[in-house]
Amino acid sequence: MIAIVDDDEAVRKAMASLLRSLGHRVAAFDSAQAFLESDQLRTTTCLITDVQMPGLSGLDLQKRLIEEGCPIPVIFLTGFPDETVRSRAMKAGALAFLSKPLNQHELAEHLEKALKVN
Repeated sequence: MIAIVDDDEAVRKAMASLLRSLGHRVAAFDSAQAFLESDQLRTTTCLITDVQMPGLSGLDLQKRLIEEGCPIPVIFLTGFPDETVRSRAMKAGALAFLSKPLNQHELAEHLEKALKVN
């Protein structure tokens, strides 16, 4: 199951629709906290998350997953690419750091790699 965490409803819906069209099971969450509190946490094979969100950011979410021993492959999305943030995410083990609007083929390639990890 692929989890999408993004506070932008339009992005969540579009991403979920795209991933379902590629044959994946998807669960979408409007916040990092909602994902952490869900019953989907242990069944998630890849996490696609926005970087900037109210409350816990995508980077905060990645850190919490690492601290809690949940080695879920993470693909970050951002509308505000920043090299410092990208570097921090990648050093912590992110598989990709992609800019919005997304290139569907690039996302599909990274997703394929992420699912091979699990």
